[in-house]
Amino acid sequence: MTSMRKLHYFDGFSNENDDTIFNLESDFGAHHYERINLVVRQAKGCWLTDDKGNRYLDCLAAYSAANPGHHHPSITNAVMDALIGNYASVLSNVVFTDPLGIFLAETARFAPQMAPRFGNHGNKVLPKNGGVESVETAIKAMRYYGFKQKNIPDGKQEIIVFNNNFHGRTISVVSFSTSKKYKEGFGPLTPGFVSVEFGDLKAVEEAITPNTCGILVEPFQGEGGMLIPPEGFLKGLRKLSDDHDLLLICDEIQVGMGRTGKKFCFEHEGIVPDGVILGKALSGGLVPLSVFITNARLMDMIFSKGSDGSTFGGYPLACVAGTASLKVFEEEDLAGQAARKGKILKQKIEAIAARSSHVKEVRGRGLFIGIEVKQGNAMEFCHKLLKLGLVVNDSHGHTIRISPPLVINEEEMDFMVQKLEQVLVD
Repeated sequence: MTSMRKLHYFDGFSNENDDTIFNLESDFGAHHYERINLVVRQAKGCWLTDDKGNRYLDCLAAYSAANPGHHHPSITNAVMDALIGNYASVLSNVVFTDPLGIFLAETARFAPQMAPRFGNHGNKVLPKNGGVESVETAIKAMRYYGFKQKNIPDGKQEIIVFNNNFHGRTISVVSFSTSKKYKEGFGPLTPGFVSVEFGDLKAVEEAITPNTCGILVEPFQGEGGMLIPPEGFLKGLRKLSDDHDLLLICDEIQVGMGRTGKKFCFEHEGIVPDGVILGKALSGGLVPLSVFITNARLMDMIFSKGSDGSTFGGYPLACVAGTASLKVFEEEDLAGQAARKGKILKQKIEAIAARSSHVKEVRGRGLFIGIEVKQGNAMEFCHKLLKLGLVVNDSHGHTIRISPPLVINEEEMDFMVQKLEQVLVD
């Protein structure tokens, strides 16, 4: 049995050494992630600490889950109060809880009126745990809409998705991935999806058939290579959806909650989708929590008693964290912070790129920035940066992803820029 006795400040959960932790994961865990050799003992704000007290600037924020910074005091205190106050435990959905009711109301109001073409009925929210569960919820919504509203025969509904998408790793979701490693050997795969080139409106229009019921899109592809679609693409999707009576759903799990400098990434083109998926930062990174938000009229049309459910979907502790996180988002203007800081950071990275023989392109919005390298060997640079005190990862093999907590300060950004310059400029 492993010891959990703390010896000094940086031990974190246990006093086991790093090699023991590496071996425990190797012996008892699935080898389904490429890892870097760092055991994090503490996470606070924008910094990660190992057992020797070495600090690393977190430039990933758990793929946008830690937007308000690790262990934000307001969110942490709300969770601690719920645990101590005995109103955090999971309860059967046969009863009501005030954390769920309040969270649903705050989240519904957080988004603009979804699917305005169906009327100003307000929004409704269906909560789940990990983001992919809410992606599945959105898929169910689109399919049922096609069946109920468009009279598409059940089992014939089709959803348009995009090449290099990433929406999670359940069987249904990997079925429409264009990445071989996500789905090979896991068949039979789920039918009903048509994938076209990201950013190509003509390809979308040509893919629409009488059986098409919806379009699922990331307004900015993170895992796909940090790709921003051409200007007008989202507006074009909105028009095609209106013209053909399709549900347009935006997956904002990585790019929502202020990450790109606006509350929602779809706001950069001034459109409103029919539904939006949020996760990750929704709970401040402390508790698994995700939601599907849509027009109340649509939610009531699609989901009835018994048609959906989740034991931990919307459980009190998650709702407490979510409500606190939404409050922090508004009070600290996280979207505004991302817009202002992201502009400065991107300019500094572009200045490095201009002097680098390795960088092909820098692209991004807010604090969601990609540095594409010419040789497609982004992970090599990530390993070098780790040795200099930055935690980063690659996107699609060719791009270094920069997505720190939105509360990063000027001194921390300067530290990041200095380290990036060390590895990118010869």
